[in-house]
Amino acid sequence: MRFQPLLLALAALTMSACSSLLPRQEAATQESWKNFDEAKAAIDTIVPYQTRRAELMQAGIDPYKNPAITILSYSDVVQRFAVGSSIQAEQLERGIRECLTAGKSCTGYSIAVHHSYRNRTGNFWLDSFSIRRDVDITGWSFNALILFVGDTVVYTLYGGQPRVHEHEITRNPLGPFQEWGQSVAPVLVR
Repeated sequence: MRFQPLLLALAALTMSACSSLLPRQEAATQESWKNFDEAKAAIDTIVPYQTRRAELMQAGIDPYKNPAITILSYSDVVQRFAVGSSIQAEQLERGIRECLTAGKSCTGYSIAVHHSYRNRTGNFWLDSFSIRRDVDITGWSFNALILFVGDTVVYTLYGGQPRVHEHEITRNPLGPFQEWGQSVAPVLVR
């Protein structure tokens, strides 16, 4: 009987700390911007026909140091603007037109940054037994395009989602047996 108070205390502690026992996950592109506004501000400082590639590298917009940046070749740029489609060259902005007519000296940077945080909430026991899993997903995403003719920036464009907030609910009425049945089914079919 001496163990009964100890068991009750342990049960109470376990029940009160249940939600803190649920896992959390963070996924992010490794780069220097902490949020959407910082990334946007970095692109806003670029002045077409004035800013040079070396200046961007000094400002941290360097594909050799920043994994969020992809170098675009001329053919990559052409694919992005679907040359030959119903869009006439006169309809494109000046920087895009000049880049597309520059041939191989037209290159670009594509920037894609995301931060997402997955926080499992809800009942610890239902989550542990895979009966019900509640996940709050928050974060932000940012993308940008920078076009160059030679080493001079001729065009910039950015977009993205300044704020992401989603709630994901997964229900498995059979709990751990739900997944077991799905993994055994292919073996039984053979």
